[in-house]
Amino acid sequence: MDAEYVFRVRVRIDPAGEHVRVDPATFETTLYRRADPPGDEGWLFFRDNLWRGEVNDEKHHRAMAEEALDVPVDSVAFSALRTDEAYFDGLKAEIAESLDLFNADSVSEVISKYLGSSVEVQEGDA
Repeated sequence: MDAEYVFRVRVRIDPAGEHVRVDPATFETTLYRRADPPGDEGWLFFRDNLWRGEVNDEKHHRAMAEEALDVPVDSVAFSALRTDEAYFDGLKAEIAESLDLFNADSVSEVISKYLGSSVEVQEGDA
C-alpha cells in the first residue's frame, strides 16, 4: 500500500546579501507528504488538515511547509491524495469502521467532505 498527499507550494528566496538578487524570487514547486497507513498514528491527516479538497488552515500549512523545506513559503494548496488501489481500499475500510470520528453516515460522504474530488487512484505504486 502506498499513498501521498500532493501540495502546490509557492516558496520565496530571500537573499542574505545586499548586493545580490534573484529572479524570480518566488516559484512554485510540488511538495509530497507520505500518507500514513490507515489505522496507524497520523492516518487522520486528511480529516485534520483538509476540507472539501482544500487546506483547512493555510497559515498552519505554510508553517508546516516552511519547517519541512527550510525556506519562506508564500502559499500552499492541496492538489490530491495520490494513492494505489490497495491503500485507497484500506482507507475506505478504516473510515467505514470509524464513521463516528467524521460525523458522517457513509464512506463516500467522508471522502467528499475532506478530500473533495481530489483523489487520484493509480495502478501500482503511487
